[in-house]
Amino acid sequence: MPYKSFLLLSIFAVACYGQSKVPVYVYYESLCPDSAAFVNDQLYPVAKAFKKNLELHLVPFGKSTYMTQGSEVMFTCHHGENECYGNKVHACAIQHIQGNSYQPTISKEDLTLEYVNCLMHRAQLKDGAFPTKRCADEVKIDQWQAIMDCANSTEGSQLLKQHGDVTNKLQSPLKSVPTVAFKQTYDDELQKLSVRSFRHALCKNLSPQPVECLDLPAGASAVSSSFGMLIAVATVLVARLF
Repeated sequence: MPYKSFLLLSIFAVACYGQSKVPVYVYYESLCPDSAAFVNDQLYPVAKAFKKNLELHLVPFGKSTYMTQGSEVMFTCHHGENECYGNKVHACAIQHIQGNSYQPTISKEDLTLEYVNCLMHRAQLKDGAFPTKRCADEVKIDQWQAIMDCANSTEGSQLLKQHGDVTNKLQSPLKSVPTVAFKQTYDDELQKLSVRSFRHALCKNLSPQPVECLDLPAGASAVSSSFGMLIAVATVLVARLF
């Protein structure tokens, strides 16, 4: 293939398929019904659809508080003591889950999202023990014992304290749970949009927008504009080459 033709194809490939990625922090609680609804109905499906565009950071702490006494960390949680334990399970899962060699296309982040989605769904069923192992079996997480050991030890407390510090850095206390912050910055309008339609909020923060945003009523014109600008730039570059 002639060099100029190859370069032309490369430029248009970049223009049409360039990916943007944005960090999103989700501050939530393990037994909060609103957190569960957001994770199960919005975050989980959108994160799977926009895997190449989303750098997801899960922060399980919410409106909890903590105090230290020597080496001990004592927590008070929004939905009671069981939620404190649940928050520790989430913190330990985020820390300990690893990808599997027999599933090379499934990353640590993929497994963590699947596991957290299951935990949020199963915990709301209130059918006995916290679903640490049940969800591990469903999602095929190998590290469930490490997660349980962590949640029942000082490691779990220290990890949850770290999530508390991240939460308090954003807001202390949080105005609402869940809270969604793009680029670790709170924006009231984006928060309202995120809990109403996380997909719309994510597309609003992606430039250029991926094709997954094309069927959004408010996003289609923005996508066309972004692609139009990229193609215009590519056209100018190609003209100069020829």
